[in-house]
Amino acid sequence: MAALLELMRPKQWIKNFFVFAAVIFSGKFLNINAVVSNMLTFILFCITSSIVYILNDIVDIEKDKCHPEKKKRPLPSGRVSKKSAIILDIILFVLVSFISYRFMDIAIFSIILIYIIINIMYSFKLKNVVIIDVMIITFGFMLRVESGSIATGVSVSPWLFLCTVLLSLFLALNKRKSEILTLKDKSASHRKILEEYSVNNIDKMLTIVNPSILMAYCLYTFSSIQSRTMMLTIPFVLYGIFRYEYLIDKKNLGGRPEDVFAKDKPFLIDIIIWIISVVAIIYLKL
Repeated sequence: MAALLELMRPKQWIKNFFVFAAVIFSGKFLNINAVVSNMLTFILFCITSSIVYILNDIVDIEKDKCHPEKKKRPLPSGRVSKKSAIILDIILFVLVSFISYRFMDIAIFSIILIYIIINIMYSFKLKNVVIIDVMIITFGFMLRVESGSIATGVSVSPWLFLCTVLLSLFLALNKRKSEILTLKDKSASHRKILEEYSVNNIDKMLTIVNPSILMAYCLYTFSSIQSRTMMLTIPFVLYGIFRYEYLIDKKNLGGRPEDVFAKDKPFLIDIIIWIISVVAIIYLKL
């Protein structure tokens, strides 16, 4: 059971907190009905993302055996059989389809179905198409935010939506960069698409993405109701970007974003202070 739970990658469920973006930044997080609906959407996306992770592990089982870290996962290590993984994936798919169709808005069911279909295409084909592979990851984050918006009936600021797109692209590009740095000459044997990337090429892309994140966030703070005080949170975003890039270059953290939160205290403290600041500004009307 422990191996099956690990196969679902609960550590990566942290990405699904993007579904709360709309309700938190709208100032309606104290609305019980909205929060309950949002929480159910979060749970559905956790199950859905696990479906995708399991499928991806099934497809990449042989390649993962060559990776210094991924070879320890349940499937390539042999702790879970391929048959058991397939059965678990089918059960989770039936479960999430039933709950989302029966108890949620049909739009939520459609978004989850789109997410699964897109990621099936990613697992079998699109992950080997340069640029498109990281854009598919970005699209997944967009669907998370949109599902949270639909579940709570709250519209998302265009600038906040753009921040999500750019931030997810930032994470995806840094993940590719980390894989190249970790695997070096063996990178192509593990993931074919890494042949199409280089550290220099990714750094050039990040020179566009990084300032764009900051600019989009600045424009969001300027357009928010509490614009004067919300602008005070900009330094935390700037530090977070700089710190993440530092961790990639000096400590090669970033291949798995969830590890950055667990292993780097300065980055975690920065995120916590930013969250507290945003919540205080929005809900205490500072």
